Amino acid sequence: MIKVFIVDDQDLVRIGMKMVIDAQPDLEVVGEAADGGQALEQLAVTAADVVLMDVRMPRMDGVEATRRLLARPGATSRVIMLTTFDLDEYAFAALKAGASGFLLKDGTTDELLAALRTVHRGDAVIAPSTTRRLLDHVAPDLPAAHGPDPLAPLTEREREVLLHLAQGRSNAEIAAELYLSEGTVKTHVGRVLTKLGLRDRVQAVIWAYEHRLIRPS
Repeated sequence: MIKVFIVDDQDLVRIGMKMVIDAQPDLEVVGEAADGGQALEQLAVTAADVVLMDVRMPRMDGVEATRRLLARPGATSRVIMLTTFDLDEYAFAALKAGASGFLLKDGTTDELLAALRTVHRGDAVIAPSTTRRLLDHVAPDLPAAHGPDPLAPLTEREREVLLHLAQGRSNAEIAAELYLSEGTVKTHVGRVLTKLGLRDRVQAVIWAYEHRLIRPS
């Protein structure tokens, strides 16, 4: 059973999501909160696999709550941000804080349920190409990278895979481009994430932008 926690300052949004989620045989809402502060208090004593976190809330917004939640020792919850606009600087900040992706509030029920299951499996819920549009929007404000070669921990093949990954390509597309099997690409992606200390593909795209490996399109 996938345990879900909902954080949103709108009662009707929480009620609607809870009804949809609890109707699924493999999903269960284990708690709710109206702002980030309440969420942190409850999540300190309530185990949740996936947290649906509104970006903009009073008192403590979703970005700060996500940052604090995922910074806790032994944190295992994964966070999906809820936002009204797909080009939202708050959403970008949330991704940097460790969120596994974001959903638009006007999305479909199927998209919500698929996102919960996908994130629980350990993947991100937005396509890297969507993340790139977000990053293109905020790229001028990203700090310039300094220091030693950030790619030093990677092999030549892993560097190639990372660059393709950062351009929003799927495993199948990378495999076709590099004449590899999808299984081999998946292995390389896993090694890249492990060596660079990244949570998922979305974090890899952000990392590539911050280190100026790719430029805004």
